Formats: sequence, C-alpha cells, structure tokens
Amino acid sequence: MAGGNERSMKALKEVWGRAENSLCADCGKPDPDWASSTLGVFICLSCSGIHRNIPSISKVKSLKMDHWDDAQVQFLAKHGNAVTKATYEAHIPIYYYQPTYNDCHVLREQWIRAKYERKEFTEPGKQLPYSAGVKEGILWKRGRDNGQFLPRKFLLSEREGCLKYFTKQDAKEPKICVKIDVINATFQPAKIGNPNGLQITYLKDNKTRNIFVYHESGKEIVDWFNAIRSVQFHYLKVAFPIASDNEIKNRLTRNFLKEGYMEKTGPKQREAFKKRWFTLDHRRLMYFKDPLDAFAKGEVFVGSKENGYSVQKGLPVGTQGNFSWHYGLTIVTPDREYLFTCETETDQLDWIAAFTSVINQAMTPQEYAIEAYFKFKS
Repeated sequence: MAGGNERSMKALKEVWGRAENSLCADCGKPDPDWASSTLGVFICLSCSGIHRNIPSISKVKSLKMDHWDDAQVQFLAKHGNAVTKATYEAHIPIYYYQPTYNDCHVLREQWIRAKYERKEFTEPGKQLPYSAGVKEGILWKRGRDNGQFLPRKFLLSEREGCLKYFTKQDAKEPKICVKIDVINATFQPAKIGNPNGLQITYLKDNKTRNIFVYHESGKEIVDWFNAIRSVQFHYLKVAFPIASDNEIKNRLTRNFLKEGYMEKTGPKQREAFKKRWFTLDHRRLMYFKDPLDAFAKGEVFVGSKENGYSVQKGLPVGTQGNFSWHYGLTIVTPDREYLFTCETETDQLDWIAAFTSVINQAMTPQEYAIEAYFKFKS
C-alpha cells in the first residue's frame, strides 16, 4: 500500500512540475499548490477559495497537504491547465478583461464562474450579456455633493457611442451623455467601500470627472464593466480601421498605475505642504482633497524623458515649505518642478517606480496634444 502511495505522489509531482501547470490557471499567479480534482486545473490558494464556493463544478484539494488517489492523479495528468483552458477559454471575446492575481475578488470570481459555471467561452458566437452593443439597468451612484448612494438608470449604447445616466427612471433627458472613447472604468472596492465598487472616469472639458457606482450583484457589475469594454472596442475598430485587434485592446479600460496620499506644496515652493489623495492615470497625475471627490483639485502632466521630464528622489536643497512627511520626491518638467513628500520610504520608492515607468515610455501623438493643452492652461 505504501508503494502505491509513493507511486501516486511521484506521478503527482511529475504532473505538477510540468511547465503548463507552473502558473495558476485562473489568475496566473506563480507556483500554484492547489488543484481541482473535477476540472483538472492547477490553481493558487486564493482562486481555490472561489472554486470551493462552486462545489457542484469544482472540488479542490491541496497538492501538499491532501491525499490524491491514483484515479485523481491520472485525471490531472490527462487534463492539466493547457487542455482545460483549450476547452473553457476557447472563445473569449478579445475585449473581455481577464483578471490577474493583482485584481480584486469580484473580477476574479466572475471570471472563474464565467468559465466553468456558465461556460461563456466554450462555443463560438455565443450571445453574452455584455456583447449585445447595448446595456440598460440600475446602478447605485454616489452623489457628487452629498456622498449618498442612490439608484440611477444607466444606458450604454454602441450605436450612439456613449454612456448616459438618468436621475429619474422615467426621465426623457439624461443627466450626462459621455462619449465612449473618453471613458475609463476600474474596480475600486476599498475606496468605494463596497466589494462591487466601480469607478467610472471620463474627460469633461479636458478635466477628469469621477463617478462611483456599485451593484449588489457581482455578475451584474462585471457585465457592465465588460460591456463598456465591448462598446469601446467596436467604436475604436471603426475609428482606427488599420489598427490591429491587440492595439485596440490595449486602449480599452486601464487600471490606475498608483494611488495614495502624498503631501504637496505650491509653485513658489515656500507654502506649507498639504496632504492630498493622488491618482496616477498613465500620464495624468491628479490630486484630490478626498479620494471620492468628483473632480480633481489639480492635474500634472507626466511626459517622457526625451521631452525633459524626470523624477528624482528627495527635495531640492533649501526647500522651505513645512512638511510632516520626510520621504520626498521631485517631478521635473520643462516648465517647473513639483515637490511631494511621502509618509514612508516604501511609498516613496513605489511612487518613483510608477513615475519612472511612465517617463521611460515614448509619447504618442495624442499625448503631445494633451501636453500642449496642459501648457496652454498653465
């Protein structure tokens, strides 16, 4: 009997050690040490918790701590991540957002349920709730001034190329109508205080406007998110007919590169430093008094090193403004220097890394136009 166990363990280690099984099948996290004995995929601890909530579809076991019998090991050997993905991920729409281990729980859970429970990607041309080119429904929206979440009707239309919301169910005219190409959407559960919290941003008069929404259903909010990406994708296909699908995919919704508190001083660099919430959305560094403000108090354009932009650790010698945080950094632009302080050295280094990643990228023609606007405004 002991020999049989040894054989099973050896066979399990061989399957587990295959290159195709070196990343979690669902989120891509390295070195997964759990597996589904019914689906045949190798997954990480976090995704195994989601699988455990779908017991009719997936039975999960630890590869290190649980016993695997011969039949289960043979099943894993016959399947594995590559074979299972070929079935359950055969026809994913190019615009569909496939989350990674860095993404929030609702995105990862709905991705796993979409694959294995609802089998959304097993057949070509399947009509999906986010692929129709139109979506209408109620989302709870945070009031711009009172901070209260109230139900609002939203309408997304590919034909009109816009997202609208209405303050009343029977309202004829929308409160806003936003062109689809200026919209970004990113999940913000911690900031919004709801596990299904979604931040929708758009440009209004070249300023960023924030809308914070949620839905009680995780599936519904993720459907909205992918519907926005679907409509954006088809709009951009028409607008940029020679661009490849992958180029267009890279222009859909994006996560913010970094967010958090820093202190900042004014242009004279003698004013007291004030604590502000900062959001780095690619080349736009926005700062807010409160993380849930509808509009930024100010924005800084972060260009490329070829155009005279850089980030430096520390503050210039002789900086006079009072500051309570002591880990400084300086953004150098062709026109002026922006001074910030961080609470910890880790924050400082993380911000410097985020700015460096942007500054090291060449600017696109559209970004030159944005830079020109910022210079004209100042």
